[in-house]
Amino acid sequence: MKIMNVSVKGLFGQHDHTVSVFSEGITYVHSPNGCGKSTLIRMISLLFTGKTDELESIPFERMDVSFDNETNVIVERSESGLSFKMQKNKIHTDLRTDELGSMVKITFIPSERTFIRAPNKHIVSAVESYAHDLYLKLKEAKKHCSSACDPNKTGCGGKSDDELVSWAKDLNAKLSFMRDAGFEIAVPSGIRFPPTRYDLIESKEKYTDFVYGISEFIERNYYLSESVIVFRDIINRFLSDKEMRIDGKGHVVFMMKNGLTLPLNSLSSGEKQIFIIFYRLLFETMPFSFVMMDEPEISLHVSWQQKMGAALKDISRLRGLQMLIATHSPQIIHDDWDLTNELRAGSA
Repeated sequence: MKIMNVSVKGLFGQHDHTVSVFSEGITYVHSPNGCGKSTLIRMISLLFTGKTDELESIPFERMDVSFDNETNVIVERSESGLSFKMQKNKIHTDLRTDELGSMVKITFIPSERTFIRAPNKHIVSAVESYAHDLYLKLKEAKKHCSSACDPNKTGCGGKSDDELVSWAKDLNAKLSFMRDAGFEIAVPSGIRFPPTRYDLIESKEKYTDFVYGISEFIERNYYLSESVIVFRDIINRFLSDKEMRIDGKGHVVFMMKNGLTLPLNSLSSGEKQIFIIFYRLLFETMPFSFVMMDEPEISLHVSWQQKMGAALKDISRLRGLQMLIATHSPQIIHDDWDLTNELRAGSA
C-alpha cells in the first residue's frame, strides 16, 4: 500500500494540516517555523512503527492516513487515550499496535542525525558507526566469494549449450559491474568464464554447475554491490577537493587530492550529513518503502542543497521509494514546487 494523504486536526491545539503525498518519488513539505511540519512527519513514523506511547504524548485531536487502496487509518484522542481504527468500504475495525507496525515499511531520518545510540546504549558518531557497519556487511559478503562458485557442485542443469553460453555472458557483465564494488571472483584453474560452446564439449556438467554458482553469488550480492557503487558515486558528486573510496577490505576512506587520507572524524559537518543521509537511504531502507526526512539541508552550502534534491530523486527512482521531506530550503526544492505542500498556521 502507498500513502496518498495525511491530515492532522488540532495539532498543538491550533493547527489543522493536510498533506497530499505523491504515489511515486518525492513530496516536499515547507512552512514557517512552529507550524508542525517536522512533528507531522514524526507522527507518521511513530504511528507505523507502533510507538503509540510516544505518539500519544504529542498534542493533537485526530490523525487520518489514506492509502491508494481506499483504506484509511484513523487515530482519535479521547479521555481514555488514543484509539486506532481502519476504515474500508465504510466498515471500521480496531487496529492493534502490532498491526500498525506491519502496514507500511518506514524509514525516518530525523534532523538530529549526526549521533546515534549504539546497541550498547552508548551515543556514538553516526558516520563512524555506519562506516563500520558497511565494513562488516562487505566482510561477511566476501567470505563466500571463493566457495560460492565451486565448480564441483552438482544438481544443476537443464539448459542447452547456446542458452548456457548466453546466460554466462549476461552474468559476466554483472560481475564486471560488481568488481567496481570489490566483489572479485577467483575462477578456478581449468575453467574459462564466460565459456564458449567449445569449452562445453567435454566439461558441460562442470561448467553448468559453475555458472549456476555464479548466478547464486550474483543474486545474493548484487544489491549490496549496487548500493556500494551508487553510494560512492553520489558522495563524490558533492566533493571537490577529496574523494571517497571503499578499499579492498571494505574500509571507507576519504582521500585528499594531494594523497592525504582523512580520518572520518575530520570530515566537515556538511560532508557528514550527506554520508549519513545516503547511507541510510541505500543500506537501511527497504525498496518500495516510505521515507520521511527532516531538513536534509542542514549544514549544506547552497550549491550542495541544489545537488541534494537531484540526488534524492535519483535514489527514489532507483529504489522505488516514496519520500516525504520537510524542508525550509527553496534550493532543495529547486524547480520542483509542483511537488510541494505548504503548511500554514491555523487551519490548512
